[in-house]
Amino acid sequence: MRMLNPPHPGAFVKTEVIKPLGLTVAAAAGVLGVSRPALSTFLNGRSDLSGTMALRIEKAFGVRMDTLMRMQASFDIARAREREDDVEVTRYRPAGEQL
Repeated sequence: MRMLNPPHPGAFVKTEVIKPLGLTVAAAAGVLGVSRPALSTFLNGRSDLSGTMALRIEKAFGVRMDTLMRMQASFDIARAREREDDVEVTRYRPAGEQL
């Protein structure tokens, strides 16, 4: 089963948390205790969500870190599936196993 382009968690945080609160990236970074470039990179989908960042977002804005981490996992799975044909691995079969 292929996932249809799940959003990067940074896009979700940007559109559903940061913007509705009227925060700039710099102000949100200050709330989270991270650098503006680090937050910007995440919000723009150029870096993955770490457990620590997810926890910071949960503590600051109330979005469950579990939800954010599941979003990251779904995003990662979809990206890997897009490259599935490039991964050439033959199914392992123990010696003597019948086909």
